[in-house]
Amino acid sequence: MKIPQAPPDMEVLFKKAFLSKRTDSVFEITRRMKNDGQYRHWDKIRHLKPPKPLTHEEWWLAMKLARMGLLSPLPELDTKGIPFQYGLPAPIPERLHYIDQNAGGTISMLEDSALTPDTRDRYLVRSLVEEAITSSQLEGAATTRAVAKEMIRSKRPPRDNSERMILNNYHAMQQIRSLKDKELTPDIVFYLHTVLTEGTLEKSDAVGRFRTSDEDVRAITPYNEILNTPPHAKELPERMKAMCDFANGKPRVEFVHPVIRAIVLHFWLAYDHPFYDGNGRCARALFYWSVLREGYWLFEFTSISQMIRMSPAQYGRAFLYSETDENDLTYFLLYHLEVLMKSMEELHEYIQRKTAEIHATESLMKASLGMNYRQKALLSHALRHENAAYTFRSHQGSHDIVYQTARTDLLDLAERGLLQKTKTGGVFVFKPVPNLADTLQVLEE
Repeated sequence: MKIPQAPPDMEVLFKKAFLSKRTDSVFEITRRMKNDGQYRHWDKIRHLKPPKPLTHEEWWLAMKLARMGLLSPLPELDTKGIPFQYGLPAPIPERLHYIDQNAGGTISMLEDSALTPDTRDRYLVRSLVEEAITSSQLEGAATTRAVAKEMIRSKRPPRDNSERMILNNYHAMQQIRSLKDKELTPDIVFYLHTVLTEGTLEKSDAVGRFRTSDEDVRAITPYNEILNTPPHAKELPERMKAMCDFANGKPRVEFVHPVIRAIVLHFWLAYDHPFYDGNGRCARALFYWSVLREGYWLFEFTSISQMIRMSPAQYGRAFLYSETDENDLTYFLLYHLEVLMKSMEELHEYIQRKTAEIHATESLMKASLGMNYRQKALLSHALRHENAAYTFRSHQGSHDIVYQTARTDLLDLAERGLLQKTKTGGVFVFKPVPNLADTLQVLEE
């Protein structure tokens, strides 16, 4: 990744405009600037055509003057002790409003007939697996999705370091669900880091502890350019305590939107880089802890790492833009909110697709396959309740039929390969086969 060019010094620009008697032109452009959702960095606008009669530097000065009144300070400090800050230009308020409406409380999409407690669990497992895989791949894990999913679902031991990273991520995501009601402490951060990195680091003793002063964790480009130098190791205990206080909403001085707080928390840990390795995985885990703690339960079903992996360069630029432009975290907020929107859209599309598949399968059953209405009703129920169990007696009671008819119905479905038959305590129990919809489609074809 190429390091963005740092913006020119504001004081120098203002002095230059004053001496050349150009301040009136700068102020006029500042007044005319609209909040159009374009939050550009100097590295980008220096390649664009400035509005007449301004130079590129004067255009940048006008932009910065327009932004100054929008920025609020954060308790996070850079390595020089200067606070990070953020603004809420368009489209941030609109996106926060959308997230408030669609990621917390009671979501209407769960009222769809294809979504039940059973399918909800299936979607949750899917998201945990996806986040575990992509979060690990961002950190260098190399294995296929199919192999990773097979490992997690079959509960077999990992075969190599890549699989161990993915399994660790999966376990960490599970732990976050139980930790979301607790206040964040350094011990919890260390615990999550331990779960995430156990058995995967080159230095086995670096798990669950701060990096030391002799451990170089600078981010460097392929051209040996330094992208980021984190704070000195001796500062880490105090900085982590401040981060945990912020995560817990202490002290309550100024309102920070919960989603903004979660994104800042992600940036904070990534910037401080408190660990020898595994900082990215831990930063994303803390984001999930924060949004789930605040009741945005829908994010339990999404994978932000999947979206970040699609555009890793944009993630890096957003981070560097914030660092190089006077600690303006707005760049990172805009990027992260776009990731959240895309992850929510992907979840909605996935649920709509699965719902359509179920409806299509039900239509298929109504038209053919030579089954009676009782069998079709049972399979329609099974499509939505993959963990359901049926017996001769339960089927008999559901349809008010004689025992022999119920027995014939279930045995026929088992012979067709649609139900699995087992015996528990002397009673035959029938459960839907995995991927029942696919099996029904194959039978039709």
